Amino acid sequence: MSEEILINVTPPETRVALIENGILQELVIERVLQRGLVGNIYKGEVCRVLPGMQAAFVDIGLPKAAFLHFSDFNVKEKDSQNIEASLHEKQVVVVQVIKDPLGSKGARLTTDISIPSRFQVYMPYSKTAGISQRIECSQERQRLKACIIAFQKKNDCGGFITRTAAEYIEETTLLSEMRFLIQLWESIKLKIEAAAPKSLVHQDFPLSERILRDLHHEKIQRIRIDSRETYQRVIEFSKIFVPEIVPVIEHYSGECPVFDIYNVEGEIKKALDRKVPLKSGGYLVFDQTEAMTTIDVNTGGYVGGRNLEETIFKTNLEASQTLTRQLRLRNLGGIIIIDFIDMKSDLHKEQVLEALGRYLAKDHAKTHITTVSELGLVEMTRKRTRESLEHILCEPCCVCEGRGVLKTVESICLEIFREVIREVRQYKVHKLLVLASNEVVEALLDEAADMLSELEVFLKVQIKFRAEREYTQEQYDVVLL
Repeated sequence: MSEEILINVTPPETRVALIENGILQELVIERVLQRGLVGNIYKGEVCRVLPGMQAAFVDIGLPKAAFLHFSDFNVKEKDSQNIEASLHEKQVVVVQVIKDPLGSKGARLTTDISIPSRFQVYMPYSKTAGISQRIECSQERQRLKACIIAFQKKNDCGGFITRTAAEYIEETTLLSEMRFLIQLWESIKLKIEAAAPKSLVHQDFPLSERILRDLHHEKIQRIRIDSRETYQRVIEFSKIFVPEIVPVIEHYSGECPVFDIYNVEGEIKKALDRKVPLKSGGYLVFDQTEAMTTIDVNTGGYVGGRNLEETIFKTNLEASQTLTRQLRLRNLGGIIIIDFIDMKSDLHKEQVLEALGRYLAKDHAKTHITTVSELGLVEMTRKRTRESLEHILCEPCCVCEGRGVLKTVESICLEIFREVIREVRQYKVHKLLVLASNEVVEALLDEAADMLSELEVFLKVQIKFRAEREYTQEQYDVVLL
């Protein structure tokens, strides 16, 4: 499997596309005015303690107060099992963002600071010696853990978690990086002492550098960057942190945009659609809400071959592959409910779950799936640390306010009739002016003309109408004359 990273840079934003076998798999967007906060370290001030939720709101200088749960406390800072014993209002606390603000929610914080690098994650307040679960070789795990423990004993420092990229890396390289992380933490501590409350102390690297640090592995064959300035900055960064990838980094100067090489723009457009077609003729329907995301699998135009059960099984298998790609591309997180087409065979259910797990194994985000329920539903979770693609690129419709539907013209006409009756009875008026959209006014004067005449006679009132070009279908006003 060949993989490639495309980096598109413009002054307002940076976009990174991960391509596998010529197909877009992941997209990360960072805008200058909406730069991600995950990894940033702040000197915050507690503005409210919530004993009932075992949590606190912390002012870190952002428009919305950030959320700190007691479970995200550094163990050393826990004086008891009660948050009130550890925090109080106006208290200054050093925190790190672990989740960006999502919708109406503020950022999620922790006091257990961690500083990532290419091969290690340093945790100054911990003594752990952890190894990435994706490193499966038991001998290699033992070697890496022994390296960390020996370093900790010699330097009396915090904890380390070895990342997947450290597998089979020479010990001298790992030790050098651990020393660098300790030095970086010492410099951050000096900044913390000098910083004022509610201020940023340490910011993670820009997106173009973070991607190389976090996503690069030996399967990446090429990294193309369409900005010479960013290319030069990335080269300097790579020489220090990931020197082995310098040969595959290229400055792209082609005439067509770098994202057009693999039709990335078209794939982004499709990823914003509610309905996703399957090659067989079936389709998926994605519904994203604040509480969860639901995915409905349908056979659509796929009629299959020998029997219905085989048709359903093949559709569900294909859906497993497509929906896992869409989860990565759309960056959907939290609770996800998959409504597979109901299968009678237990063997088919197991095979679909196994396929789903196999495709999710490629996902960089942590996932967990359950068994198929009696209703044919699969519940899963996917770790969410940043906004979904839809929330980054879109906003709720100003007409339907995010509902996805509008009241019919007939419904609005009847609402106007009820409002007219209410106004006449309350204010005893004889003339009214109704302001509404052109479609509604036309319906009132055409299809509803007879009802309108009866209403005027019944109420003994004269009703005039005026179409307003700026009004949406659901907007109207009844003005007293």
